[in-house]
Amino acid sequence: MIDKTTDTLISLALDEDAVDRDVTTTSLFPHTPPRCNAFVKAKSDGVFCGGEIFLEVYRRVDPGLEVLPLKEDGAPFHRGEVLFTLSGSASSVLRGERTALNFLAHLSGVATATAELVCLTKGKLLVLDTRKTTPGMRSLEKYAVRCGGGTNHRRDLSDMVLLKENHLIFFQNLREAVLQVREKNETIPLEVEVKNLHELKEALGLPLQRILLDNFSPELLKEAVGLVQKRVPLEASGGISSETLPAVAETGVDYVSSGALTHSAKASDFSLLIEGPQP
Repeated sequence: MIDKTTDTLISLALDEDAVDRDVTTTSLFPHTPPRCNAFVKAKSDGVFCGGEIFLEVYRRVDPGLEVLPLKEDGAPFHRGEVLFTLSGSASSVLRGERTALNFLAHLSGVATATAELVCLTKGKLLVLDTRKTTPGMRSLEKYAVRCGGGTNHRRDLSDMVLLKENHLIFFQNLREAVLQVREKNETIPLEVEVKNLHELKEALGLPLQRILLDNFSPELLKEAVGLVQKRVPLEASGGISSETLPAVAETGVDYVSSGALTHSAKASDFSLLIEGPQP
């Protein structure tokens, strides 16, 4: 999970927190810091994600710390559960606390939000993420979506062609744009966005792999499914939430995509607590 971008991100986060210039711990422990035991406790329910990042943060702060994860990524956790134990230098535990918890809370929040939506679908469609991610954290956030039971849409602009309104405005019609893409590349996956049933009819029969139904009501989604008759997979997008998803799942579309999984997920709540100095 720790690719080149994530490796750099961890370094930036540690530098941002100035973990090597912690004036609090250096003032309190000017000589040899005491040793201590500590643990991370969940303050809410959710889906765990970010264990490897948590470990890597502390490894860089102090390789001598003993950090033991008690959950695997993708596993559910409950309020009051202990998720990590730590043992070693009190200064090191304190210096790495906020950086490690920030990653853990955000990624677990994304995984938890994803799992909540996936549960609401009752297995009738796949929940997709989008490219509406925190700059620099896309690979981590998309990993968290998978931990929550979701499915990744395209990772970046090179993965597939997605023709949207701002692309199509430069062409006379959808067919012209699709054929232009196919002239340049016959095999790359191609998806088109449509805003109404008229545009959907125009898309049918064109050489593409998926149609995105933008801001269709559940009633229009049902009409679209009946019109398409499984000839091409359909993705519903726009306004997807825990309130709207159950109705969308009943329409027969194949996918639903939600940017909120990554751009608006509420962070999970964790505390790191020190039990006391070791004798």
